[in-house]
Amino acid sequence: MSSELLDALTILEKEKGISKEIIIEAIEAALISAYKRNFNQAQNVRVDLNRETGTMKVFARKDVVDEVYDPRLEISLGEAQSINPNYVVNDVIEMEVTPKDFGRIAAQTAKQVVTQRVREAERGVIYGEFIDREEDIMTGIVQRIDNKFIYVSLGKIEALLPVSEQMPNETYRPHDRIKVFITKVEKTTKGPQIFVSRTHPGLLKRLFEIEVPEIYDGTVEIKSVSREAGDRSKISVHSENPEVDPVGSCVGPKGQRVQAIVNELKGEKIDIVKWSQDPVEFVANALSPSKVVEVLVDEGEKATTVIVPDYQLSLAIGKRGQNARLAAKLTGWKIDIKSESDAEKAGIYPVQPKESILDVDDDEPLLTSVQEPELSE
Repeated sequence: MSSELLDALTILEKEKGISKEIIIEAIEAALISAYKRNFNQAQNVRVDLNRETGTMKVFARKDVVDEVYDPRLEISLGEAQSINPNYVVNDVIEMEVTPKDFGRIAAQTAKQVVTQRVREAERGVIYGEFIDREEDIMTGIVQRIDNKFIYVSLGKIEALLPVSEQMPNETYRPHDRIKVFITKVEKTTKGPQIFVSRTHPGLLKRLFEIEVPEIYDGTVEIKSVSREAGDRSKISVHSENPEVDPVGSCVGPKGQRVQAIVNELKGEKIDIVKWSQDPVEFVANALSPSKVVEVLVDEGEKATTVIVPDYQLSLAIGKRGQNARLAAKLTGWKIDIKSESDAEKAGIYPVQPKESILDVDDDEPLLTSVQEPELSE
């Protein structure tokens, strides 16, 4: 072994950021195992790698005792004092036992250790890079597909897109470019493992942050998101600045901003509603495009009873209850929808006359629903 090893370790330290001392310690530990394995030795040994010359030596470590029971691990006091008169019982003596052909084994072992450490360092760099991108969005390229996963290249590593996280209205093909949401980054023995999603509500939120400058700079805030991927989503937005229309900011000029997101999600319908701290107003907004006559709030149960015109009942509930379900997820309130006639029969409507906060200017939209136009045959 020569100084070439040390030169190589110095280069690795600069290029890969791997500490030379850590690699040397790993080489010394590996050489101990190699020595015992190749020379069928069981004694306690220490390997020393000279930091200047690159030479390696093996030293057997033995305890100084009055009576020797195991000559591989012990040495008598008389024999120890023949080497150095200053040795006493319980001292540890080291004697060089470097085999003649140890250099060849040392070179092979050092190569294996360095290769392993470089691989671990590269994995560590990738893990460090992607752990900071959890709950973030990235563009990847579909590489291959099997029954469990779609493998998406993110540059330095392949991410896993499970079947459960794939959108039902999408067909994936190799070489397709798709945006994915990083849900989890795990450190495994084989290196970092990254899981991504196309159905996570976080994907919708990040897409709006990309497309809407007012969200990115904090002027408009996304308060909540509810999503049934591939079909319909609702998102509530708010701005502390009274001069900023949060819904209009998300829609963009001629609907361009939200349309770009709809296109990315392959036609998924997106309802953008105005958030309100008042549950009456917020629940009414969340149920759009249905018109709401009255919202009765039960604070204790965090539940609401929403009264809608008879002809609006099916629209408020939505196909398979989807509109009501998404509104409940968006607001965090239980929502029970009743038609006016049913509410009158139940004796809960009309309520005592009062000014309703739902009496808003007809010119002020509470919601914008965007979907791709249907093509006529």
